[in-house]
Amino acid sequence: MIFLVILFSYLLGSIPFGLLLTRFAGLGDIREIGSGNIGATNVLRTGNKKLAAATLALDALKGAAAVLLAQHFAQAPLIAGLAVFLGHLFPVWLGFKGGKGVATGLGVFLGGCFPVGLLACAAWLAAAFALRFSSAAALAAFAVAPIAALLLGHPRFALLALVIGGMVYWKHGANIARLRLGTEPRIGQKT
Repeated sequence: MIFLVILFSYLLGSIPFGLLLTRFAGLGDIREIGSGNIGATNVLRTGNKKLAAATLALDALKGAAAVLLAQHFAQAPLIAGLAVFLGHLFPVWLGFKGGKGVATGLGVFLGGCFPVGLLACAAWLAAAFALRFSSAAALAAFAVAPIAALLLGHPRFALLALVIGGMVYWKHGANIARLRLGTEPRIGQKT
C-alpha cells in the first residue's frame, strides 16, 4: 500500500499544470520565457493572470489532494506529502526538471496540517505584499512552516515541513543570489 501511495502521489505531483495550461491557451512553452519555470509566478509573466491563478490553484490542489487521499485510504499522509512534492520538483514527463514546489508545498501543508498551511500562506501573503518578490515570499513561508508545526505540537509534520522547506530553499538558490544583488524581478514584472 505504501508503494502505491508513493507512486500515485509522485505521478500526481508530476503533472505540470503551468506548462499544460499555457500550451492549451496558445502561449507556447512556458519553459522558454521568463525564468523558464513551470510554476504560477512564471505563468504570470505571460501577462495572463487567470492562467497564473489556475496554475497556483491546481499545483496547490495536487499537494493537498495527495495528502488527504493518503490519510483517508492508507494513513500515510507524510509519505504522500513528500512524494507529491518530489513529483512536482522532478517530474518524469519533463526529464526530471520541474518547478520550485512553492504552491505544491503549501498545498501539502494545507492538506496535512491546516493551521500550519494557513500560517505559511499568511507569511507568503505578508512578505509578497511588503516586498513584492515572489521568491522572498516563498522563503518566508517555508521558514515559518516548520516552526509553526513545532509550536502547534506536530513534530513529525515539522520534520516534513523542514525537509520540504530545505528543498524549496535549494531550488531558489539563483533567486537568493539575485535578491542579494538587487536584480530579482518583482511580482508581475515581465523578464
